[in-house]
Amino acid sequence: MPFALYLLALAVFVMGTSEFMLAGLVPAIATDLDVSVGTAGLLTSAFAVGIVVGAPVTAAFARRWPPRLALLVCLLVFAGCHVLGAITPAFPLLLAARVLSAFANAGFLAVALSAATRLVPENQKGRALAIRLSGTTIAMVAGVPAGALLGTAAGWRTTFWAIALLCVPATIGILQGVAYAPGRTADGDTPELRAEVGRLRSPRLLLAMALGALVNGGTFAAVTYLAPVVTGTAGLTDVWISVTLVMFGVGSFLGVTLAGRLSDRRPGLVLAVGSPLLPAGWIALALAAPHPVLLLGLVLVQGMLSFGVGSILIARVLYAASGAPTMGGSYATAALNTGAAAGPVLGALGLATGAGALAPVWVAAALTTLALLVMLLSGRALMTTATGRPG
Repeated sequence: MPFALYLLALAVFVMGTSEFMLAGLVPAIATDLDVSVGTAGLLTSAFAVGIVVGAPVTAAFARRWPPRLALLVCLLVFAGCHVLGAITPAFPLLLAARVLSAFANAGFLAVALSAATRLVPENQKGRALAIRLSGTTIAMVAGVPAGALLGTAAGWRTTFWAIALLCVPATIGILQGVAYAPGRTADGDTPELRAEVGRLRSPRLLLAMALGALVNGGTFAAVTYLAPVVTGTAGLTDVWISVTLVMFGVGSFLGVTLAGRLSDRRPGLVLAVGSPLLPAGWIALALAAPHPVLLLGLVLVQGMLSFGVGSILIARVLYAASGAPTMGGSYATAALNTGAAAGPVLGALGLATGAGALAPVWVAAALTTLALLVMLLSGRALMTTATGRPG
């Protein structure tokens, strides 16, 4: 695999740390800014909404820019938003900073996805995606728990300063390792924007996007509110929040690594095994949450299943959008973050019903069950490439 893919993964690590770190900081932010835990959790949804809207908008705006320029602009805006978030005294300003940083993140991820798939042969898109996603999973293994520990020791604002500083080496990496031409098809032409947007009329593309959103929605519904489950339901101390996030991150890395090996050759196998186990795992986690050992073990398993199944589905988005080289990455990004936006909202609604700290986990079980049903009803459609061949 080209070394530039790993440089993109470095920058994605920084952005993934920012996106996921709130899972361990929600209670502290809620206390400091005098809002409820559910309201503070909506920062995750606001970030995801910004990505859903920002991915296609920024990709369309910068589609003829050299990718290195687009990546650098997005990364610098992202860093500036974290400086603003670190100094803001009010929740609405923090919310605005998160939305703006999400737009920058969206543009970066959309360009990075398209660039990554153009660096490899057509039949290796899934593996290229796995390397790019490895930045996200490593963020969950190392960056997010470190952010939670830093937030506990020095305050949640310190984590925002740390993210801004981490953008410096990521920027250097992009400058040194990324120098690509604007997106082009195999014949060397840049498609018209209307033609690329027209790919959204493909039922196969819409199916893959919907399934990716449902699975990721379940992931974010549960993970955003893991902290209250760890300290409340399981009765563990605050330190175990970071340990739990590490377990989820390790599982995520294993899931992405396995899916990366199989997503181009045997995607159906991963979906056939993982899709039924995913909702079953969330149900098991909800039932076993009062038992710390079982909780930690199931968090590991769910990380592996969520990211394994999810990365396969996003690879299917890229295959279905192969005729949209500059916009296909934005479609995959939008699918992921539609789920990331809806999941915490639905989780917060579950908490608001008074069903207890485990309500978001049951929401995750419901969303992934719906994804399984849709997958079963779709038959072989999901496994067919944009050219009509199985893949």
